[in-house]
Amino acid sequence: MCRFLAYTGEPIYLDTLLIEPEASLVSQSLSAREAKTVVNGDGCGIGWYGARPEPGVYRGTLPAWSDANLASLCRSVEARLFLAHVRSATSGEVSFSNCHPFSAGKHLFMHNGQIGGYPAIRRSVEALIPDPIYGRRRGNSDSEAIFLSALGQGLDTDPARAIARTLEACHRLQINEGITEALRFTAILSDGENLHAFRCASDDRPPSLYWRHMSGGIAVASEPFVSNENEWHAVPANCHMTIGKDIAFEDFMIA
Repeated sequence: MCRFLAYTGEPIYLDTLLIEPEASLVSQSLSAREAKTVVNGDGCGIGWYGARPEPGVYRGTLPAWSDANLASLCRSVEARLFLAHVRSATSGEVSFSNCHPFSAGKHLFMHNGQIGGYPAIRRSVEALIPDPIYGRRRGNSDSEAIFLSALGQGLDTDPARAIARTLEACHRLQINEGITEALRFTAILSDGENLHAFRCASDDRPPSLYWRHMSGGIAVASEPFVSNENEWHAVPANCHMTIGKDIAFEDFMIA
């Protein structure tokens, strides 16, 4: 399983959260504490929002702990909203195109989890991507397929409904194919204004996801990255969390 982190609030340099803490995301790429796979070395990426509506993105296939360009960017970029991801591949080879976060226009998306039995239904899942959007397909991971499918389901106007429709369609494909492996999904989506955090699964084992108030902002992460874990709150299972002017929670289940 992958590890990720997102932040929104007062502008900070990215290394403040991604490199400096003892249990930073870069440290988790080498030694995660709450992941099925301890090492997450199959690539990394960051996406951030600045003065323009479309985000900046950096992705690479080097492990985060050895990516000098990533470290340099984190020391140099100051942002009010950013996403960061370290990958442990479950579908799709180690390649630039399969690294997170994925972007389209103003949107950034990153994912931890998997569509169980994906190789058997890959063509059917890809068929969920509308033809006008399919040209954006660059990799072969289930994560990118989910994102592009959701774009075609109205991500611009109703993000939660678009993600829900996509996951429901993927789950129906699993059922129709007789796949018993679970669909597990934690993800972060942003349009540059709001953060949407999702945590759900078709069984009772959704990947971990936490949030906490920081000095001047809010962070959401796969696992705590600072030592005071009492200040972290688990995002409930089967939940959609929205962080904007306010924080809101709503039920979000895979039908």
